[in-house]
Amino acid sequence: MAEAEAVCEELVAVLRCTGIVLPSLMVDPVTYGYEPPRVLVELGRCNVETTRKLIAVLKQAAR
Repeated sequence: MAEAEAVCEELVAVLRCTGIVLPSLMVDPVTYGYEPPRVLVELGRCNVETTRKLIAVLKQAAR
């Protein structure tokens, strides 16, 4: 679970460097309850402008 929190924080930092903020980005607390834990990172919702920024960054990285 600490690993999930760490990767979530890392993703927030990397996205911030590209000017992208996903306001709902977090570790999904419901997934902590599974046995064994299957922790998921909730990327959440974002507006169209943020989605376009994310698409542009991903396209650039895919080249």
